[in-house]
Amino acid sequence: MTYQYNFKDVLGRAERITWRVEDLIGEGKTLDFSKPFMPESLVRAEALSFLSPAEKRTLNQIRGHTYLTMFGVIEEFIVPFVLDHAKPYINGEDYRARAFLEFVGEEAKHIHLFRRFREEFAKSFHVDCKVIGPADAIGKHILSHHPLSVALAILMIEWTTQRHFQEAIHNDNTLDPQFKNLLKHHWMEEMQHAQLDTVMVETLAEGMSREQIEEAFDGFLAIGTFLDDGLKQQTAFDLDAFEAATGRKLTSAERETFLTRQHQANRWTYLGTGMTHKNFLKTLGRLSPAKRALLEGVAPTFC
Repeated sequence: MTYQYNFKDVLGRAERITWRVEDLIGEGKTLDFSKPFMPESLVRAEALSFLSPAEKRTLNQIRGHTYLTMFGVIEEFIVPFVLDHAKPYINGEDYRARAFLEFVGEEAKHIHLFRRFREEFAKSFHVDCKVIGPADAIGKHILSHHPLSVALAILMIEWTTQRHFQEAIHNDNTLDPQFKNLLKHHWMEEMQHAQLDTVMVETLAEGMSREQIEEAFDGFLAIGTFLDDGLKQQTAFDLDAFEAATGRKLTSAERETFLTRQHQANRWTYLGTGMTHKNFLKTLGRLSPAKRALLEGVAPTFC
């Protein structure tokens, strides 16, 4: 198969990005809790009219904590999956093997970065913000699906990070510069990952029948449903953290509105932005035009 991306070029771009975790967090590089961490288009706090501006900012920062910690959880299952994919190429095509191993190393660095962020966040926020897990249980469930199902889920997630930064974060000058810098450096490396994930999907689909590919797509949808269930639980965790941080107990009606609207905001953040990304749809369309059409019909539920 002639791949859309060149392994040598992807590796070259990756090797020119040389940031370290120590360059981005700690040693005086602190978060500014007087500012929001995340763009409003992802948080959707303004829809909660019963919250004050200060309370909306607190919710925004809780969602920022959830965002980076969630990606840490996600990347813990990406690392072993990509390692398994890279093994057959270790003694074969040099640039392919090196590109995928570079991918693994960068994902491990991101996990380290997100853990350090969580430590710095906890020093100033003083409220425990729970995140779904444990990571190994989530990873075990996702990795139990067909490799193509998993690769499609990973590809969706990689295009998600690209869309977030390019469309919502890059030009938002209201965000805390330190948090925005973390998101920027994460985005810089995820571009190469999205390209390599595209190749991985195409490689895994080689030799599969139409029926097998469609079954793998159904597995991808099952992973999406599993993640959506997790997002519903995460929304409840975010509400608990919000009430603890603000000292405010929402009324029953306010809680219902919070949970409904924030669950939908989480759906858009982690699922909708990726499954409607033009490059993800393009890859899916090459595998199965019918399944692309199906996904485009389902996607509004997550927007």
